[in-house]
Amino acid sequence: MKVYTYSEARQRLSNILNIARTEEVVIKRRGGETFSIIFRKSAKSPFDVPGIKTKATTNDILDAVKESRERFSKQDVQD
Repeated sequence: MKVYTYSEARQRLSNILNIARTEEVVIKRRGGETFSIIFRKSAKSPFDVPGIKTKATTNDILDAVKESRERFSKQDVQD
């Protein structure tokens, strides 16, 4: 475990974050408060999904979106 003062940590943050990948880092403030930096691997984004193969072209997709929006707009007018 490595310990740094707040001032040292502020000046060397990038380096300290790299160190925290392999061991715990503690930052101490003048008032006696201490903070631990621990590396955690982040979970994958819910938007990180595998692609699919399709024969649809960009124009096919844009036409479908346009048609859907037009249909939705007509429903708003009727309500």
